[in-house]
Amino acid sequence: MIETTYTLVPMTADHLDEMAEMEQACFSAPWSREMLAEELDNLAAAYVVAEAENGVVLGYAGLHAVLDEGYITNVAVRPDCRRQGVATALLKVFFRFAEARRLRFLTLEARASNTAARTLYAGLGFHEAGVRRNYYESPREDAILLTKDFHWEERA
Repeated sequence: MIETTYTLVPMTADHLDEMAEMEQACFSAPWSREMLAEELDNLAAAYVVAEAENGVVLGYAGLHAVLDEGYITNVAVRPDCRRQGVATALLKVFFRFAEARRLRFLTLEARASNTAARTLYAGLGFHEAGVRRNYYESPREDAILLTKDFHWEERA
């Protein structure tokens, strides 16, 4: 297990190599370094990185905000750092972002078989909102659409 003392920081170009490696380790259809780099220039994108004191990337999460909707694109944590609160901390940044931007919801997909992720999201208030049939490949599998709704009170 690796050191899990970290700081949450905005993604920079310095994080891209480690993020691309983590994509390879975590996903069957990983984003390339180039795809991640494009997100740096995407005005609708917000990415947060859990960075250890020694600079190692422990995890990251990405979000696209479109009008009053939030679409979580990636959540990844190093396998040796899982179940230590890193993903929860990353997602809570997006909850604060959603409040500041008055987003109506945050949504994401998870593999139907990924019970660890689905349990994490359910514990953070996400509910199952639908199924995307055969969404994933390698192996082919349904995606469960998970959504967290927000009901902000109007400010006077």
